[in-house]
Amino acid sequence: MRAFTVEKYGDATGMRAAEMPDPQVGADDVLVKIHAASVNPLDMKIRNGDLKAILPYRLPLVLGNDLAGTVVRVGSSVDRFAVGDEVWARPDKDRIGTFAELLAVHQDVLAPKPATLTMTEAASLPLVALTAWQALVERANVQPGQKVLVHAGAGGLGSITIQLAKALGAHVATTASTAKVGLVKELGADEVIDYRTQNFEEILDGYDVVLDSLGGENLAKSLRILKPGGLAISVAGPPDPATARELGSNPVLRLAITALSAKTRRQAKRLGVTYSFLFMKASGDQLRELTPLIDTGKIRPVVDTVFPFDDTLHAMEYVEKGRAKAGKVVVSMT
Repeated sequence: MRAFTVEKYGDATGMRAAEMPDPQVGADDVLVKIHAASVNPLDMKIRNGDLKAILPYRLPLVLGNDLAGTVVRVGSSVDRFAVGDEVWARPDKDRIGTFAELLAVHQDVLAPKPATLTMTEAASLPLVALTAWQALVERANVQPGQKVLVHAGAGGLGSITIQLAKALGAHVATTASTAKVGLVKELGADEVIDYRTQNFEEILDGYDVVLDSLGGENLAKSLRILKPGGLAISVAGPPDPATARELGSNPVLRLAITALSAKTRRQAKRLGVTYSFLFMKASGDQLRELTPLIDTGKIRPVVDTVFPFDDTLHAMEYVEKGRAKAGKVVVSMT
């Protein structure tokens, strides 16, 4: 099968198109013919080697973390899918590889594709939709009337998180550039902070939850706009001890990860709030829970650009250089 692989960690020069063996299909596996896959910042972090301490992949590695496609074979123990089913998934972190013609995934991470979406639209969603769900529903337990700040509201993650927060009944604020104010309001944001001309920490106060996708000083400021007992969830800040335990890191790495987030956790404690790092997990069941929200129009995909499969490396460059105006960049195999 054709695939795009990381041959050595580093920049884009470490990737190439390659012919790879078709995947092995285990008893609980489903072999999917991939119709579309989307590009995530996570792909570049993996390619660059930024995560190799916590995600020690063996090279060469087929990259890619989202898919939509059709089932072409099922393992002997698979009871939830049949050949011909249209599906979507974020593969498990240990079995990524959606920049390819085929991928075998465990049936538990797979779900039937929402009927209202095209393959391209469906491929744009799994990673960001699961991240939003795990942040707002699983971790923060957002309730109607609570105040939620979503950073970078026009981005791949932000655009879906705004919609999910509104579906949960929250009051939603977001940050965006001047040109994207209209889009994020259309997605449901009640309050928009133009980060080019305004400082969100001077305007917002008393928030229950912040979802941070930028890290650094942005995270530090986010802690200060929370009310006592509030929760800041970050996908870009320093990993915390709970993350090290979830990933099964060795004791030395656990200590290092604990040290990385110590300053942020101390700051949060002084302010009477909580800091939590989120490393999202694959889940077919959660994709099933998201599906009614999608099919009823409460969450809609935001797709910036679609590249043909042969141009996967250009699609990654497009994302890496910040050219996407809003939402996700997708690679289409058809």
